[in-house]
Amino acid sequence: KKFYKRDSIVVFPPVEVGRFKLTTKPEPRHGFVVAGRQTPYKRLDLAIEACNELKVPLVVIGDGPEHKRLEKLAGRNVTFLTNVNDHDIVKHFQSALGYIMPNMDDFGIVAVEAMAAGTPVIAYQKGGSLDYLLPGKTGLFFDRQTVGNLRNVLEVAQTKNFDYEAIAQH
Repeated sequence: KKFYKRDSIVVFPPVEVGRFKLTTKPEPRHGFVVAGRQTPYKRLDLAIEACNELKVPLVVIGDGPEHKRLEKLAGRNVTFLTNVNDHDIVKHFQSALGYIMPNMDDFGIVAVEAMAAGTPVIAYQKGGSLDYLLPGKTGLFFDRQTVGNLRNVLEVAQTKNFDYEAIAQH
């Protein structure tokens, strides 16, 4: 718009949502999940510290250069899984109260995969999540990348009754 004086169409990356579909009635949901490459910009430290303060379960899926540092931050409530297959990641998403996306991403394919599993997304209110997250319906936003801000939104997420099927449909 700025340089060419015309509107553009955003083409989102493809996401294989079919394999995340709810096929059976899921068990009661508990705790939160994060997944992805463990690098500084992903800000997984925020999710770990917020869940530590709330003493709620958190499953951290993935590996990367931040792995050892993140393990040192983690309390007993945090479980690290570095070798999760495609089938098991679906089960982790479908059993979580929410998927935490503490970073600003251009899009966030893993967050969309979590939503396809019916899991609400708790996302930093910047970047790609603004294009697909419907606050209060498919997840919640937090507006500052601080442990306290994320913790407050996770507290709300624990008490909110999300419609998991509607999230998967969206």
